[in-house]
Amino acid sequence: MFNKNIIAAFEQKETPFYYYDLDLLRATLNEALKEAQVHGFHVHYALKANFNDRVLKTIQQSGIGADCVSGNEVLKAIEIGFDRNMIVFAGVGKSDKEILSALEHDIFAFNVESVQELEIIGGLAQKKNKIAKVALRINPNVDAQTHKYITTGLDENKFGIKTWELNDCLELIKKYPSLELIGLHFHVGSQIVDMNVFKSLCVKVNEFNNWFDERGYRLKVLNVGGGLGVDYTNPDGEPIVDFRRYFEIFNKFLERKGDQEVHFELGRALVSQCGSLISRVLYVKNGIKKNFLILDAGMTELMRPALYQAYHKIEHLSGSEIEMHEKELVHYDVVGPICESTDCFGKEVELPVSHRGDMIAIRTAGAYGEVMASKYNLRDEIRYVYNDEIQ
Repeated sequence: MFNKNIIAAFEQKETPFYYYDLDLLRATLNEALKEAQVHGFHVHYALKANFNDRVLKTIQQSGIGADCVSGNEVLKAIEIGFDRNMIVFAGVGKSDKEILSALEHDIFAFNVESVQELEIIGGLAQKKNKIAKVALRINPNVDAQTHKYITTGLDENKFGIKTWELNDCLELIKKYPSLELIGLHFHVGSQIVDMNVFKSLCVKVNEFNNWFDERGYRLKVLNVGGGLGVDYTNPDGEPIVDFRRYFEIFNKFLERKGDQEVHFELGRALVSQCGSLISRVLYVKNGIKKNFLILDAGMTELMRPALYQAYHKIEHLSGSEIEMHEKELVHYDVVGPICESTDCFGKEVELPVSHRGDMIAIRTAGAYGEVMASKYNLRDEIRYVYNDEIQ
């Protein structure tokens, strides 16, 4: 991914910074939309993955919708130019202020996560003489086969409406003329690489779709969420995930009724591989049992490894290819400068012998990287660089 010209440009920049390859992002978006359109599927981008302005504008220009999980994300999507009729508002804890703002902006739909939330939306919409279009997020009790911290579709998770609460939801929809039920929403987790999980989800969606149809509700939208995983170990081997295989599973196993629309909410699969965290080695500490590379980037710039032991490929960028090939390989714990023992990007990482000032890239950081950055330890705000600025 990084040719010598790009690395030379990195050398002139103050680190740490996020590097975004917008050409790869466009290619990923084009591939996702091409394969979705084969089946007439609709794609929304999950802003929580990355809300960098140029990244968002590039995504908006592709024509897809926006999936938001806060009132500010809704406002950001509108500011960037996403079509309001393609903005959905999810999230397990929407405040009254956020709901009212979304109602005022006439967004496409609320993905509702509890019976109580449904009643609150109905009441607020009624007071404002608005019609709130809603999709019920149902917890399907499907195991995503991923890390426990990014699993969302089990009964033990906080997300979604339980199956035994569906009749209560229908009673509220009858009670409030301000509520328009347009669909169902599901999301079972993130970084899913086992395609059988999505087959299991389809089976559950079919069951619930039939349940509502039998009660006289022919729904417009089946929103199956996202969660498609990416290859963190070999980012250059598969920079664009296999969207064809992913969408074909839903086309094959999902039973649409009439002209029902199928919506997806993809985040990581669209933006992960276009972003890398670029850092420098501050210090090398060699010991008897451990060797440490201390970088100028830390968990304040990339939280995922500390938060849920996420793996990111770490690459040494300094030196020519010949020099790199001839260098001795050493196992390092690659860590940051933050005063926490969890501030570690990887343990026993095999890298060429490294020195102060060497450039390091932490790959596949376009999703849940910059958006999770913090100023803990009074760190500087993270900077960013785009490929068209240095080529």
